[in-house]
Order: sequence, then structure tokens, then C-alpha cells
Amino acid sequence: MQKIETAGKWASAEFGGVELGDARRTARVVQMAEALAQTPGGALPGPLPSWAEMKAGYRLLESPVVTHARLQQPHWERTRQACQARGEYLLIEDTTSLDFTAHWGTQGLGRIGDDRGRGFYVHSTLALRIERWVTHEPVLNTLGLFWQQVWVRDDKPKKGRESKGARLGRKRESERWAAALAQAGDSPPGTRWTLVADREADIAEVFLKARRHATDFIIRACQPRAVEAEEGDVFAVAARAQLKGQFYIELRARPGQAARMATVQVRARELKVRGPWRPGGNLPAQTVNVIEIREVHAPAGVEPLHWVLLTSWPCGTLEECMKVARAYGARWLIEEYHKALKSGTGVEQSQLTTAARLEALLALLAIVAVRLLDLKLQARAEPEKSVSKGTLGAEAFAVLEAKHGRPKEGWTNRTLLVAIAKLGGFPGRKGDGDPGWLTIWRGWQRLVLLTEGYSLRA
Repeated sequence: MQKIETAGKWASAEFGGVELGDARRTARVVQMAEALAQTPGGALPGPLPSWAEMKAGYRLLESPVVTHARLQQPHWERTRQACQARGEYLLIEDTTSLDFTAHWGTQGLGRIGDDRGRGFYVHSTLALRIERWVTHEPVLNTLGLFWQQVWVRDDKPKKGRESKGARLGRKRESERWAAALAQAGDSPPGTRWTLVADREADIAEVFLKARRHATDFIIRACQPRAVEAEEGDVFAVAARAQLKGQFYIELRARPGQAARMATVQVRARELKVRGPWRPGGNLPAQTVNVIEIREVHAPAGVEPLHWVLLTSWPCGTLEECMKVARAYGARWLIEEYHKALKSGTGVEQSQLTTAARLEALLALLAIVAVRLLDLKLQARAEPEKSVSKGTLGAEAFAVLEAKHGRPKEGWTNRTLLVAIAKLGGFPGRKGDGDPGWLTIWRGWQRLVLLTEGYSLRA
């Protein structure tokens, strides 16, 4: 968990190293980041009240050199540097869309979803360090964004059927998967980087990219890939693999489904999948481990859990299979990250009038969302763990204790999260459950502002 600093110090740390070709532009970025950090939703009229300041801010965001990638580059570099230390790391990827359909005056947006909406896409790679394993469950620490890509789908929907050769021969959105590895280079000796992704990443080139950069992978199977020298595809082969045993997986609540503990059986083995055809010839065959995780005795009316995972991690024993399954189970964190970005920081509520301005705003709020995610992750993973006042800074704890008093059980990951959320309107009563992203975000913003005031008074 990162220490809370004044908005100015935070903005300087995150954006003071941005290279924009002019020191004045960098200084303006830091000033805007400081102002936006104090105002939920990132609307410019609030933090930049004077017309001159607002005009300068809009002019900065319109500059072609002020891009999402340049604004986030220092953060990416710090995150990747943290991943150089010896240890195990998960690089969890996923894509979401930001919807600005209601803002018809916004220029530069593209089609999203079913092509009726307008906005742009965001592909995030979140880096987490495995601090230790507890009963084959990883205890994780959020390091930051390893990479993030934004793009506008501005082409019109294709009419008619596109040939496979034409589709594979052109640039495709699917190339975003594992692209972070080309940006960062190879996993250094003494570390294990593992790419974790859902079924959309089941692409032959993704496995090749991972191996090219000395990176492991855990990817949920989607394609019925043919297996060399055997009958059936990967799903059929996995279903008849050796039974390793059974264990429990904790499933989070989802819309229409309550949280529950699922009893699963696991089968696993090594196999070689055929390389698919590409223009110019077939890709090489690849040896992978396949693990089938199938729920038994699921509650009535509930779809049983069924994962087929392709991985480079070992799977010879039940314990090894449990580690793979639970490392893949951490994929929910990227979904939570995108919730923090959208429901937490409220980026979709911005009234900026061009896609370029929105992408620059996203560059700031995406880093704020990482801090919110880490706060919630620590409260969930180790709720009773004590936290020192150095965790967020003495000023922040002084503010929290002045507003709520010191918790009877002391400052723990859980009581800290609840105290921050209460600043944002969370009741914090028994039975209220966990605070949502909106109250966490509002509380965080208010805590930053109050800490700033406390520091100035001191």
C-alpha cells in the first residue's frame, strides 16, 4: 500500500518525469494532475476555476505530444523496475470499453460493444507480486500498471464475409494480448513473470510471445485446438486426463449468483498442440500443460464451474494444479481494477469534448485506480493485518482519527478501508458488507484533500 502524500507530491512523483519536449508542458501536467486529484470525476471547471487556467489546461490536452502513453510512461517504467527483483509476479490482462455514448458532442470517438455505442477501448496489464503462498493460495501485492493501451475503433463494421487469409493478413485488435512483453523485454533471471488471461487470449501467437520473452502463462482455453498424435481436441484430451484429486475454490458473488465454495475435480497432463495456419505457413506446434477443473455437486439451478487452462507451470501433482487454479483465480483483480476505474474514479462521467482529452484524463485516473485497488485488495486478503501510520502517512491517520476516532481493534487493512469509505458516505454498520468503489473513491478524494489541508496547517 502506498503512502498518501499531498496531491502536489503525488502528482510530482507520478508525472514529474513525463517527457513532453518542453519543461513547461511537464510542469503544467503536474499542476493539472494535482488539481484533478482533488476533484472527483476529473471535471476541469472545478479544479481549474479561472478561465485562464482552464484555457491553458484545454490547450495542453489538445497538444499532439500530450498522449496517454507519454503521460503513463514513467509509471510503467517504475512498475517494470519493481518486477525486476527476484520473486514471482502475475501480469493479469483484460480489455474494457469506456462508454461516452450520451456525449454526442465529443469528437474522435469510435464504435463500441454492439456498434451502437460510442467511446474507446482500454487494455490493461496489471502487475502483482506474489509475496507468499498460504495453503496454495497466492498472497498478492499490487505494483501498478505494467502497460495500458487505448484505441478507438473508427472503422465501419465490415459487410459480407471476410476471408480467413484477409483477416489474418491485416492488423488486428487481438495483437494487444501479450504486447506488454514486447514493451518490457524478457523476464530477468531469478524471477518468474506469468501472463494470466481469459479465453480471449487463447491465441497461438500469445503463447509464442510469452516464451520468446521468458515469461510463463496461464490462459483459459477457448479454441478446440487439435492435439498431435491423438484423437480429439484439447477439451476432449483434458476430460480424459489423469484425475489428480479434488479441492475447493472460493467463487465470488456475481450478478444473479451468490458467493460460494465450489468443490472441483482436477485432471491434468502435458500435450502438444498443432500450430494453426497463418499466411506463409503453419505456426510451430507447442508443448503445454492442460488442466481441467470441473465442479461437482453444484447447487441446483447454478451453472457448474468448468475451466480448461493452458499453462507452462508444472501440473504433475494435485498441489501444483491447485497453485495454477488459484493463480488463475486472481484474474478477478483485473475486473475489479476496471470497476475501480469506471465506478470508482467516474472517468465515464467526464464532459471533455475530444477523445484525445479523455485519453489524457484516463492516464491520470488509471493510476489513481491502481491505488484504490491495492487498498481494497489488502483489506480482502489480510483484513486483520495491522498497518502502521507510515502506511499512508501520519497526516492521513490524524485526519481519519479526528473524523472517526481510533478503531477499537486498532488500524488494520479492514478498518483502514472502512474509515476511508466512511469519508465517502459508507455507513460502516454491522451487516453493511464491503464498501463499494464509489464510496471508496469519494472517501479517498476527500482524504487527499483533508490531508493537504492538515499539512498546510502544520
